[in-house]
Amino acid sequence: MSARSGKNKPQTKRLTGQVVAAFGRHYSVETAAGETISCVMRGKKGGITCGDLVEYQLTTVGQGVIETVQQRTSLLYRSDAFKEKIIAANVTQIIIVVAATPSFSEELINRCLVAAESENIKVLIVLNKADLIEPAQTAMETLSLYQNLGYAVLQLSATQDISALRPYLSGHLSVLAGQSGMGKSTLLNALIPEAKRATAEISLALDSGTHTTTHSQLYRLDDDSAIIDSPGFQEFGLNHIKEENLAWGFMEFHSYIGRCKFNNCHHTREPGCAVLLAVQQGKIHPKRLAFYQKLLRRDEFSANI
Repeated sequence: MSARSGKNKPQTKRLTGQVVAAFGRHYSVETAAGETISCVMRGKKGGITCGDLVEYQLTTVGQGVIETVQQRTSLLYRSDAFKEKIIAANVTQIIIVVAATPSFSEELINRCLVAAESENIKVLIVLNKADLIEPAQTAMETLSLYQNLGYAVLQLSATQDISALRPYLSGHLSVLAGQSGMGKSTLLNALIPEAKRATAEISLALDSGTHTTTHSQLYRLDDDSAIIDSPGFQEFGLNHIKEENLAWGFMEFHSYIGRCKFNNCHHTREPGCAVLLAVQQGKIHPKRLAFYQKLLRRDEFSANI
């Protein structure tokens, strides 16, 4: 048989690693030995993100090609009717960062909660800049609704002391999420000084923050804990969640789903709706029902990502 036969061709060994940074179609993969190599994806396939466990082959020193993505335990992403934006994979906790100032979008919090519930991801809401007493008190009045639902809410100041956050990170692959200007990068720099994520001043005139994080990055905290910093966003589309599954994104709805008069109840104005009755009885906050019904309307449900 010819020495050039495919049967005699040496096979390049597939190795496993974890994606720790994503730059478009280029990825940084951490090897089992703790080294980082630069990789591209085989073919034109994409859809790889921070946290993904992958199989790759080395092509040269410090470079490789990703062959496959291993099965994910969770996938956090946002979508509209036209495209999707993957945020992170295999995360066990999403940390929604809001701030006493600038003002934050309560609708975005609700959208993040629905996305987390749909993937069975634990939620922690962090109120940053809590040293600003009056704005922090106002913010907590808003966040008390979610705290009463059972979501953990933590107050801190990223520029002063973030020690209270560390116990929440232990044993988790967490992802920081939230609007620009909430202080995610400052928070990460306090946790991991060597990260040196860029920060920017707030535009007081626009009551908004400046977008500084341009790509997702995974940082190790210890052998069992890591955190992913992701770019800030102003919209969080949920077009990938089917209408019939949307109500499951609201944890306080769970005990009433299936108890309505009609099996296909949308919990809007149908007679005999258990969810609407619970709202009337004060068991579900009217604000949460309003957020759900706004998401249910297709023009809102397909919001820009």
